[in-house]
Amino acid sequence: KGRLYERIVALLKGIGLQYDRKPRLDIAYCTNFPVQLVFLPAKDIATFVGEGELDIGITGQDIIAEAGEESNVDVVLHLGFGKCRLAVQAPVDKAITNPKELVGKRICTSFPRLTAEYFTSLDPKVTTPVKYVSGSVEAACGLGLADAVVDLVETGTTMRAAGLEIVSEIMTTETVLIQNKRKKHAKTVELIRKRIEGYMLAQKYKMVYYNIERINLDKAKMITPGKKITDCTNT
Repeated sequence: KGRLYERIVALLKGIGLQYDRKPRLDIAYCTNFPVQLVFLPAKDIATFVGEGELDIGITGQDIIAEAGEESNVDVVLHLGFGKCRLAVQAPVDKAITNPKELVGKRICTSFPRLTAEYFTSLDPKVTTPVKYVSGSVEAACGLGLADAVVDLVETGTTMRAAGLEIVSEIMTTETVLIQNKRKKHAKTVELIRKRIEGYMLAQKYKMVYYNIERINLDKAKMITPGKKITDCTNT
């Protein structure tokens, strides 16, 4: 859902995968490539790839870590979007600067595994109660449910609006292409990876056409030297 879903759909279109997804169906078959697409909740993708029969998937590094699937999947490509930080956040008026001050306090998050591991690493002798909430994590402190939260921060706008600030960072994350270590269609996976890599590279550059006399070619090359040699066509 949301912006990440739109970016991924654009990526699939950009690499030439044509498919027709019927309403309320999570499976779509490509019409021009021997690929079956499965649309899953982001939190489930790493598990389906790591332990199931899916060869590849697109999800966040935070999701992989929370699912505990780091050893079951290989990250084959960083896609460069969905970049954010998983951070411990506390009310600004509490002026908490050291995460150890929150050990033993009430923590709300959508990442209970990573949160519990983090606070255990701060003090293994003290149990920090971690409560799972599926959404609106930033509201937990203001509504009296938590003393602090662990949530993703991209621009920080939502965090600041809720009166929170970052106390510490647990990890940085972005959207990645992952593959099953037991993948059955290695050649197809590699072809898709190369297509995605090519699409990403193409997004970084623009093609510029000049309609000029050859005598002015050197001047044009000084303005836009380009990544490769200039291609000239006589018309």
